[in-house]
Amino acid sequence: MVLRSNSPIAPAGGRLRWLASGWSRLATAFGAGALSALALPPLGWFPVLWLTLPVFVWLLDGATSPPGASLLARARPGFVTGWSFGFGYFVGGLWWIGAAFLVDAAEFAWLMPLAVLALPAGLALFWGAGAAVARLYWPPGWRRVVLLAVWLSLAEYLRGHLLTGFPWNAFGYTLMPVPLMMQVASLVGVWGVTLLAFLVFAAPVLLFGRDGGERTADRWAFVVLAALFVADLGYGAWRLASADATMVPGVRLRLVQPMIAQDEKWASGRDDEILGRYLSLSAKGMQDGQPPPFTHLIWPETAFPFLLAEKPNALATIGALLPEGTTLITGAARAEAVLGEEVEPRVFNSLQVIDSAGVIRDSYDKVHLVPFGEYLPFEGLFRRIGLRQMVALPGGFDAGSRAATIAVPGAPAFGPLICYEIIFPGAAIDPQNRPGWLVNVTNDAWFGDTPGPWQHLHQATIRAVEEGLPVARAANSGISAVINPYGNLIADLGIGSFGVLDAPLPSALPATIYSTYRDHLYFALIILAWVVSSTGRFTRTKQRN
Repeated sequence: MVLRSNSPIAPAGGRLRWLASGWSRLATAFGAGALSALALPPLGWFPVLWLTLPVFVWLLDGATSPPGASLLARARPGFVTGWSFGFGYFVGGLWWIGAAFLVDAAEFAWLMPLAVLALPAGLALFWGAGAAVARLYWPPGWRRVVLLAVWLSLAEYLRGHLLTGFPWNAFGYTLMPVPLMMQVASLVGVWGVTLLAFLVFAAPVLLFGRDGGERTADRWAFVVLAALFVADLGYGAWRLASADATMVPGVRLRLVQPMIAQDEKWASGRDDEILGRYLSLSAKGMQDGQPPPFTHLIWPETAFPFLLAEKPNALATIGALLPEGTTLITGAARAEAVLGEEVEPRVFNSLQVIDSAGVIRDSYDKVHLVPFGEYLPFEGLFRRIGLRQMVALPGGFDAGSRAATIAVPGAPAFGPLICYEIIFPGAAIDPQNRPGWLVNVTNDAWFGDTPGPWQHLHQATIRAVEEGLPVARAANSGISAVINPYGNLIADLGIGSFGVLDAPLPSALPATIYSTYRDHLYFALIILAWVVSSTGRFTRTKQRN
């Protein structure tokens, strides 16, 4: 690779010239990406990005190719640099996934390196592609920062949608560690914040340019980007200061966190013991002749190691626990026979609503299943090499058909989201039937006390802000929480805690701008940023001519 004498990497001093060389450049990119993951939960050290993103820009400045190289040859240095940075970011942010492979170590431990390294390597392809395209059109000065933000945010958007999508740890989450900084998500959603994050965190590079013709413009661009960050904080402060803190009258939630270890959850012969644990926790504080401590009881994902519909005694026991007029919302597996065919019934990862008579009144089937966890993509191929999904269920789960809004007595209708489903921006609710709150049942016991449960909770919190809806989150091993529409946790139960969480239900807000327009505003911002960077470049070209 060649470092041009007028490259913006040179002004930072000859000390940075070594970043342009092959392996040192890639190692530096990987290290900067890995350090960037410190901005993710549970740490949330976002200021580190004001160091790592400028380094990334400088590395791309040096990712050049010889004059006259083909298109592919010109794209390769940018792609490899972007891939290396993304690989570091995803390894640093997703290493904890390996813990799931130790739950049944005898069968799955050998796959742990595949998850810890191969998944980040695949996700980093999106960053590599975004950086490659940006580097092909690499303009001087501040325009390169805008162009890079455009293409990397588009790469993140595609990562969240292609091949069923995996938007976990979208880069925008790094700019929203606390409620003050989350409120802009109610306007542009996580993808709009992702564009803003790339712009804001790369901005310091604009203070180090040496080209006299660009220096003044770069300084003004830095001021503009700094003002955007200040505006973000100002909007957050204004929205929180005028927050509606009312609660839904008459609704008392009880979330149960049973802390059942994953290797015990599906063990044979433990049906009665597990159900008994739920019942004893749920009955805490209940006294004859006294009003029940809850109106709505919520148990986590796949609470039972059996099918409720096939256990009438279990339903009768649940009905006996529930005081008159109360409701249980619980995760449960649900089976559905295939009429006219002699095949195994379809099994769904479901959420079910049970009344005080022990009757299942409604069900919702999980739409977004976890690849390799709940089902096996390309099943024929992978089974031939000895792979199966991690859930101990022959054939895995079947997927539900669509989002839903479920009516329950004594409370607003709610939108059900099972575990992984809450990470998908713009897909949290049925747009034709807006709910009054979201219920997220989950089981993060696979991952123990690692960053995974904290990252999952953070994404659920951002969904509350995007949609303007409170979230009640019941987790088997934590973190259970009730979250208001501004991203504040009004009650929570930490990782590894055993017990119940009692809380009121915050009132919903009117539909937010993001909830109304979804990603249209994000794409409008992308077009605006592209036009701004391109207009400046074309103007310079015209003046030179």
